[in-house]
Amino acid sequence: MLAVLLVAAIGSGCAATESGGPATPGKSADGHQGHDGGPGHDKGHPAAGAPHGQQGKGEAGALSTNAEAVRRAQAVRAVAAKKWGLAKTPLAAPPPPAVKPKITNREGFEIADEQEGENLPPVFTTVPVKDRVVFLTMDDGMEKDPELLRMMTELKIPYTAFLSDYVINDNYGYFKQMQDRGVTLQNHTLNHKYLPGLSYEEQRREICDQQDKLEKRYGKRPTLFRPPYGNYNGDTVRAAKTCGVKGLPLWTAEAYPDRMEWREWDKDLHPGDIVLTHFRGRDDWNATMPDLIRAAMKRITDKGYAVARLEDYM
Repeated sequence: MLAVLLVAAIGSGCAATESGGPATPGKSADGHQGHDGGPGHDKGHPAAGAPHGQQGKGEAGALSTNAEAVRRAQAVRAVAAKKWGLAKTPLAAPPPPAVKPKITNREGFEIADEQEGENLPPVFTTVPVKDRVVFLTMDDGMEKDPELLRMMTELKIPYTAFLSDYVINDNYGYFKQMQDRGVTLQNHTLNHKYLPGLSYEEQRREICDQQDKLEKRYGKRPTLFRPPYGNYNGDTVRAAKTCGVKGLPLWTAEAYPDRMEWREWDKDLHPGDIVLTHFRGRDDWNATMPDLIRAAMKRITDKGYAVARLEDYM
């Protein structure tokens, strides 16, 4: 059944490509679906190749084709959700915005002694969007469960991995497999130390040496850095900036197999929230990584949210 639906979904995608229709419709800066057929479309003229008097038919056809492709992909996802024991099929995320949202420091998370013109990377917990999407992130890399790779690939759930070298250095290959499946590997320091207790140079080694290691191992230099425990000071952010970090995403909610812990007073999810969890297994949580994902996705889906890829919004 899964194979049949997968072939159907691929066939639909190929049909969309062969017809010349756009893969995705346009988006506005706040992430909402546009109605103009995509960035740069001129409403005053027919679509390319469309005769006068038939303006918009090409766009309508492309939207219809894209909707059918999404429907088929969700059908495949529903089969995978049943296979992996999810309570509900994960919701489909909308296409990411063509114009990325402007991300700034969360209020109260700024560096107190930031000087004018420093342009330090922002520290944030939420991406400013209006779509009902959240972003799933996993920290450290301690547990290396091959079932997690298969599960997330088949369910097509995007996530970002923030890695610490001291727990991934016994199996760098596991995270290469993760990267090959489309996961972005980001920085969580070499040794997961409490950074505000270190000097500037010590912090810079923890952050920048991990930048170098991840680039050497995986061919891409991280652009995002999450400080261990969410603790940082001015030296942390300045050190991170020197080695290419563009943002420090923290989180608004933390997922465990048996609960969700919240930063916000209303103990709820909001559009653009970042959800944290960790690479852990039975030794720590008496649950597997697939158990964790089943629980987290139930909470996210029950609240009407889809999981989107963080890097697509930055």
